[in-house]
Amino acid sequence: MIMRKKIIVFIILLANSLPVLIHAQNSVASPASGKQETEERQTDENAETIYNGLSVGIDIFGIGNKLFGGDYISSEICLDANFKNRYFPVIEIGYGHMNTTDDTYNIHYKSAAPFARIGLDYNTMPKKMKFGYLTAGLRYGFSTFKYDVSSPDLKDPVWNGTIPFSHEGIRSTAHWLEIVAAIHVKIAGNFHMGWSVRYKARLKAKEDRYATPEYIPGFGKNNSSNFGFTYNLIYKLPF
Repeated sequence: MIMRKKIIVFIILLANSLPVLIHAQNSVASPASGKQETEERQTDENAETIYNGLSVGIDIFGIGNKLFGGDYISSEICLDANFKNRYFPVIEIGYGHMNTTDDTYNIHYKSAAPFARIGLDYNTMPKKMKFGYLTAGLRYGFSTFKYDVSSPDLKDPVWNGTIPFSHEGIRSTAHWLEIVAAIHVKIAGNFHMGWSVRYKARLKAKEDRYATPEYIPGFGKNNSSNFGFTYNLIYKLPF
C-alpha cells in the first residue's frame, strides 16, 4: 500500500511538471526567438567538449515521503559532472530518519543516519534530446548507522514473569546496488528538473542477535530489494 502511494505521488509530481516542461521546451525551441539553433549548436559543442561542468541537485520526493503514508523521511543532495554530454559520474549524499511503532506487535523502531552513493549515468539520447537527458545508470550505496528497538515486556513462559525488551544504539552497516533510469530537463537558464526510478538490491546488512534493522538509510525498508524514486531540483554551476 505504501509503495502504491509513492508511485501515485511520483506520477502526480511528474504530471504537474509536464505543463512547465512543455512551456519551457516550446519557448526554447521557438524559431521566432532564434534560440533553437543556438541550443542545438551548444549541444553539439558539448558533445565534442570533454568536460561540460557540474550540476548540483536536491531531492524533494524523499522529504515528502512521510506526508504520504511512509514510515521514514530522507533528504539528499546530488553532484554530477558532465563529460562529452554522455557520461555523468554522480555522488549522492543524504540523511535518512525513521521513528515508528508497529501497530501489530507494538514494537518501536528508531534510526537516523547519513548515507552515500556513487555511480555513473549514461545519456542514451545525446543528440535527439536537445534540452535534456534520458539516462541509465548504476549506483553503489553505503550506510553506517545505529538503531533503537523496544517493545512491551515479554512474558516468561517458564517463570511466569516478564522480560524487558529494549536495546539502544545497535550498530549496523549496509551495502546495496541500484539500477537507475532518469530524465533530466532544462527549465530556464541554469535551472533544471530531474526524475528517477530506481531498483535497489541489497548486498549486505549487518544483523544483531537481538534485532535486525527495520530501516536502512538511503535504501529504505530492510528487504532484499526495493523500488525508489527521486524528484530533483537542479542547478548547473557556471564554469
